[in-house]
Amino acid sequence: MVLLMTNGEGMRGGSVHHTIAGHPFLGEVETAPRYRFFSVRDEFPALVRVDEGGGVVRGELYDVPLEVLRDSFLAHEPPELELGAVELADGSAALCMLLRAGESGHREITEYGGWRAYRASQG
Repeated sequence: MVLLMTNGEGMRGGSVHHTIAGHPFLGEVETAPRYRFFSVRDEFPALVRVDEGGGVVRGELYDVPLEVLRDSFLAHEPPELELGAVELADGSAALCMLLRAGESGHREITEYGGWRAYRASQG
């Protein structure tokens, strides 16, 4: 079992959530304030760790078998993202999808603090 933080379509109600829906939801969480948050084509979000100028991003935490991550969840993730580790607000770590190195030109949405807040702002 691994801790998986979702911050976009993997969250409850999202298009990828079905891949982890049968596994324990551990609650809503926030990252440490070390991340910038981006919208990729307004289809999904992406996190990037930064040394300065980062913010907190809200998401959901799940306890998922590694095999589910490998066989189901990752298969539904877009090519612009890759699996990595994030620091949560309490100092613990979780796996999460991050913007793949070398990706650029995406709209920064850090100020919204989360994917749901950003999507709600789009009316």
